[in-house]
Formats: sequence, C-alpha cells, structure tokens
Amino acid sequence: MTPTNNKLKVQDVEISLATIDNQNYISLTDMAKGKNDEARAADIIKNRSTLEFLGTWEMLYNSNFKVVEFDHFKREAGLPTFTISVLNWVESTSEIY
Repeated sequence: MTPTNNKLKVQDVEISLATIDNQNYISLTDMAKGKNDEARAADIIKNRSTLEFLGTWEMLYNSNFKVVEFDHFKREAGLPTFTISVLNWVESTSEIY
C-alpha cells in the first residue's frame, strides 16, 4: 500500500501525519518543535515506556551501559516528581552518543 502523508497545524507548528498499511503515524519530532531542545528531549525520555525502550536498546548495543543506574531511573519513571535531563541520562548510564 502506498503511504499517504498529510500535515496538521497545532499552535503554529506544522506536524507531519502519515498512514502506512492502515496504521497512522505522527511525527514526534514535529510535535516537539514548539519547545526548546533540552525540554523537548527531557519530556520524551521521562516517559516510562520510552525509558524502558532506551534501556533495552542500550543493553543490546552498548557494552558500557550501566544497568544499575538505569534501574534507578526505571523505578522512578512515571512518578509525578520524576525528572531527567539528557545530560543526566548520558552521564549516569554511559549511553552511546
């Protein structure tokens, strides 16, 4: 099936939409354009599901990944008080970048 692409404008930010094989996709990159880079990335990585995905990827592809430090973040993720910056993630887990 041929993908279809559309655009949606929200708060003066144009967001790409795509439909591929009857599945709808929204560009997270476009959605985040309304924020500064650090806040945008922090909002994305503080989500528990995203953090678990990043941790799994790192365990598979980064031999220097610090699993114990990751477990600390994983326990806290999802709590209303949980915050994390990209720098904190990189320095704490020895992420590949």
